[in-house]
Order: sequence, then structure tokens, then C-alpha cells
Amino acid sequence: MSRILQQAIQARRRLLSPSIFHTQNAWKKSQPNHQQISLRYHGGPKVDPSTPTVNITFHDPKLADTPTKTVEARVGESLLQTAHRHHIDLEGACEGVCACSTCHVILSDDVFDSLPEASEDEEDMLDMAFGLSATSRLGCQVIVTDEMEGMEVNLPAATRNFYVDGHVPQPH
Repeated sequence: MSRILQQAIQARRRLLSPSIFHTQNAWKKSQPNHQQISLRYHGGPKVDPSTPTVNITFHDPKLADTPTKTVEARVGESLLQTAHRHHIDLEGACEGVCACSTCHVILSDDVFDSLPEASEDEEDMLDMAFGLSATSRLGCQVIVTDEMEGMEVNLPAATRNFYVDGHVPQPH
């Protein structure tokens, strides 16, 4: 087993109990050779319901009657979690662990430029996304901040789910 993999396993054991499964992309351990290991757990960051919120507008071209929906997003949760809480059709087949491209979103240039750079894992998953654009990101990897007040998120016209056609995962 490689030294980096051993360090990742040890870091996971120190930071979290095995029964906790949520995405924490922000928890990264720097390695001596300057590589970083991201720990991701199912469901996204755990955010208290009393956390401050910002208004985010989702645009879904698949909905003819009401293609636009403005919702309150909790600061600290992912865009995928926000979408699921408000019954917006953003799939997330991998449950938010950056292992698919079904939570692909398209952002405006200014919002895209304000975000931290996408990880190599995220970029690899985006390569499989339907309707990829220069400002595409995965909703499970974009964490809501105070600065996102009024942000607009565009959903692509379709997704590619390699799991099973028609399978729609249910959030826990």
C-alpha cells in the first residue's frame, strides 16, 4: 500500500468516526510531496437548519410551466443539497461524492471565477457531463457562501446517469 494511501486512511480514522458519511471537501490534509487528499462522504456537509441563508435562483429548461425557482440556500451546504431540499431536479446519483456528473450545473462567468478552482477529480467527472460549458461545475462540489446572494444556477437540458436508466437516488 502506498504511503499516501496509508496517510489518507489514517487521516480519515483520526478525523471522523466510520458511521459519519458526508462530503467535506474542505478537509484536506497536505502531504509532504504537496499532494492533497480530499475526504468525501455521502450526503454533503452537515449544516444546521438555523444557519444563515442566501437566495439562489435555479433555472431548469426541462420545466415548461415554471422553469425558474428562487430558494433559500444554507451557507455551508452544497448546491446539490440545496436543490434536494427544495425538490429541484438535480440528480446527484453518487450522493454527492464527486463520482458522477449528474449534478452538473452551469454558472455565470463572475460566479464561476469567484469559486475555488475545481479539483482534478471534479474535472474528470465534468468530462462526462452532458452539455459541458466553460463555466460548468458539479453541484456537490460548490459550497454556498454569503457572497452567493442572488446567484443564478442553470441546469443542463439532460444528464448522463451511467448507473441505471431511470434510476433517481433519494437523498437520505
